[in-house]
Amino acid sequence: MQNNTIRLVTAVALAILCAASYLWMDLPVTDFLLATRPPLLTAIFKQITRLGESQWYLAGGLLVWLIFRKKDDRKASQGLLLFSSVAISGITANILKSLLGRARPRLYIHEQIYGFDFFHIDYAWLSFPSGHSATALGAASVLALCFPRFRIPFYAAGILIALSRVILTQHYLSDIIAGSILGLATTIILYQHSFRKKIHAA
Repeated sequence: MQNNTIRLVTAVALAILCAASYLWMDLPVTDFLLATRPPLLTAIFKQITRLGESQWYLAGGLLVWLIFRKKDDRKASQGLLLFSSVAISGITANILKSLLGRARPRLYIHEQIYGFDFFHIDYAWLSFPSGHSATALGAASVLALCFPRFRIPFYAAGILIALSRVILTQHYLSDIIAGSILGLATTIILYQHSFRKKIHAA
């Protein structure tokens, strides 16, 4: 009961943070970056953001599962959790993007368009939530569960990848908050309901 209360309070707090970012932070942060971002920073974060592409984790997780599925059930389950978390959070993010239709920063930059316009398939309207952030934090949380000694570097890397989307003005801050929540929640739900006994059996 206590854990459920903590989760509910956390979810509400994060939802409020996301809404506050949309109302008061997204545009000022974007304007600040457009005015001050040096070319070197852009070049660096263009490389970092590639680590948020889902194919690396889908292929890696599937490969681990294929190699160990008949040899080591624990390692096979780790690979399957990585694959499942990234796949499910990515599919969910893409569905939400099309349903919600949030304008990407490029529309604000070039046409002063900001906000939501439901049911879009155009790339320029697929901003919320950030798929890169869902992948980055989903993968980071899986790796942190599997290798807890390195959880701080894993989470730091996931956050950095998510932030790269804002720094490159591909997403707003609220987009990456929502995407990160989605990735984390997907991993937690999958782990608790399907993978905990296999990965962390006594």
